[in-house]
Amino acid sequence: MKILVIGGTGRIGSKVVARLRDQGHEAIAAAPATGVDILSGTGLDAAMAGVGIVVDLANSPSFEDGPAMEFFRTAGRNIAAAEARAGVGHHVALSVVGTDRLLASGYFRAKLAQEQSIRDSGIPYTIVRSTQFFEFLPGIIQSGAEGSTIRLSPALVQPIASEDVAEAVAHFALQPPAGGIVEIAGPERESLVGLAQRFMSLTEDPREVVADAHAAYFGAQLQNETLVPAGPARKGALDFEHWLAQSEFAGLENGRGPH
Repeated sequence: MKILVIGGTGRIGSKVVARLRDQGHEAIAAAPATGVDILSGTGLDAAMAGVGIVVDLANSPSFEDGPAMEFFRTAGRNIAAAEARAGVGHHVALSVVGTDRLLASGYFRAKLAQEQSIRDSGIPYTIVRSTQFFEFLPGIIQSGAEGSTIRLSPALVQPIASEDVAEAVAHFALQPPAGGIVEIAGPERESLVGLAQRFMSLTEDPREVVADAHAAYFGAQLQNETLVPAGPARKGALDFEHWLAQSEFAGLENGRGPH
C-alpha cells in the first residue's frame, strides 16, 4: 500500500513512516523539506499519485487564534482537494483529546474546525484524538511559570509517549476508516500538577509547584476531566517512569545529565 504521511519528517511522522515501512508499505514523508507545501499546495498532487491512504500529522506553527485557524483551514482545503483528485480512500488525522471541551482556546477552536472540514470533505476518514505527549511536559510546565513558581491546574491528565502515538496512528491507518473519532491515551491518570511535580523532582528543578484551579492551559481553564478520554481509549505501553528512563532527561536526577 502506498501511504502519504504529511508531516512525515516530524516527531511523530518520522516514527509513523518507519513503522509503515517496516510492515512492507510504501510510506512517503511529505513536508516542505521533501517538496510538499500544504499551504500553497505545491507538490501535493505529485505526492499523492497512486496513494491509497493519507496520514495528516501537520500542525500549526502558531498557537495564536488567527494564524492557527488560517493554517488548518487552508491546509485542510488543499489536502482534501488533492485527495479527491487522487482518489484517496482513507484520510487519517491526529487531533487532541478534549478538543471540543477547550473552545476558550483559539488553537483548539482551530483544531475543531480542522476536524469538521475532514468530516465535510467526503473522503472516508479516521480522526485519532490523543492525550498530551510526555515530551510536551517541559513546555506545559514552563507555560505556568511565574518567576520561581509554577502554577498548574490540578485537572487530570493521561499522557502518552510519542512512540505509542506513532504506533497507534500507524495501526489505525491500516484499519478500515472509522468514520469518526478514536482516542488514544497513556496507561496512567494523575493530576497535571502532580505529574509536573514528579518530573521536576526527578530532574532537580527547584521551582515550587502550586495547584491552581484557575490556571490557564493554552488559554483555557480546565475542568477535572477535560484532558482525559471520555470513553474507551487505546492505551500506550509506556508509563511515566519508563518514558523518562529512555528520554533525553534520563540521568538528570543523579547528576549524569541528559543522554
